Order: sequence, then C-alpha cells, then structure tokens
Amino acid sequence: MIHILIVEDEKPISNLIRLSLKKAGYACTCVYDGAEAADVLETQSFDLILLDVMLPEIDGFSLMEYIRPMEIPVIFLTAKNTVSDRVKGLELGAEDYIVKPFEVLELLARVNVVLRRYNKTASELRIGGLVIDTKGMLVYKDGAEIALTPKEYELLLLFARNPGIALYREMIYERVWNEEYPFGSKTVDLHVQRLRKKLGWEEILHAVPKVGYRLEASR
Repeated sequence: MIHILIVEDEKPISNLIRLSLKKAGYACTCVYDGAEAADVLETQSFDLILLDVMLPEIDGFSLMEYIRPMEIPVIFLTAKNTVSDRVKGLELGAEDYIVKPFEVLELLARVNVVLRRYNKTASELRIGGLVIDTKGMLVYKDGAEIALTPKEYELLLLFARNPGIALYREMIYERVWNEEYPFGSKTVDLHVQRLRKKLGWEEILHAVPKVGYRLEASR
C-alpha cells in the first residue's frame, strides 16, 4: 500500500487530508512539526510527503534539504503564495506546490499525478466488489472479466480513486474526455448509466442533484 507522510501543524487540516487520502486507499502518517518529521523519516519509509512550509521547530524549506537525498517525492502545502516562494519550493526539488486553501479533489488529483510519475501507484484497486488491474486495464467481478470501453474504464478509475466525493459533471467530462464541458451535454449521464448497469453499481453510484455523481463504496 502507498504510504504518505503528512507534515502539517494545523491539526484540522492534517485530519482532513488524512481522511481524504484514507478514503482514496492510501496509508498515512501525520506529524506536526519539522523535527518530528525528521525523526520519523529516520525509521520509516514513505512513497510521498505532503509538506507544509511554515512549521514549528524546522520549517518546510529547511526540511526539504534533509529530504532531498532520500529521493522521496514532495508536494508543498502552504499559505505562502508568492511567485518567489513557489519558485523556491520547486527549485529545492518539490514535485508540486499547492496553495491553501485548496479543494480536496485537487489535492487527490495532484497526489495521483506525482505517484504515477514515480511509478508508485497501486497496480490493483479493489472497490465496490470489483478488482481493477490498472496496468492491464482490466476489470473483474467475482472472477469474471467485465468488458468496458476506454471511456467507461477511465470513468470507473475516476470514481474508484475518489470514493465518497461528489464529482461535478463538468469535472468528470474534462478529466475523462480531456475537453471543455459542452453546456447541456448528456454524455456523462449516458456513460454513467451504462457503467452502472455493467458493474451492478445501481445502488452505490448515486446521482447528486444539480452536481453530478458520487460513489458510495469502501475499498
């Protein structure tokens, strides 16, 4: 399982991130200052670090100097939003720089991008009674393969990686079709209807009025 270290001194934010990542299938460890993070890094291994900049004891930029030789990808999470701060973070070796406040969905998307870049994404997802082979792009239910079109498969992955989150139709369309959402389009709804039927997800893939869809399933 992918293990992520969250270094954030504001506990409500840390807890929100932890719960969101846990729902998406990641294991998390939370620490609340830079010195504690350095101690944990000496005894545990991680696939990704989410690192605040303004931390007690040792700030995030200074801690990055300690992390860099470990070759663990880092995403900065910070309220410091000047261009100079972003440039400094990236020049220190961070893979990304997210400014607070941020949407959980954006954070999950960026985490997935960085993990894919480092080939650290799980090769198998289990959710809603399915087994998804992400390398072979195959889907199984009760041992039998379910034939999906490429768009249905991408749609399934989007829901599987964001369980419990209401996804807007516009966002779904832009992520799966890689185009701007055409106003009034029924494309997303038609694909979701077919996907529900193929997967037997009528009871767990719910429509959210005036928003889009949400997958209510545990891994």
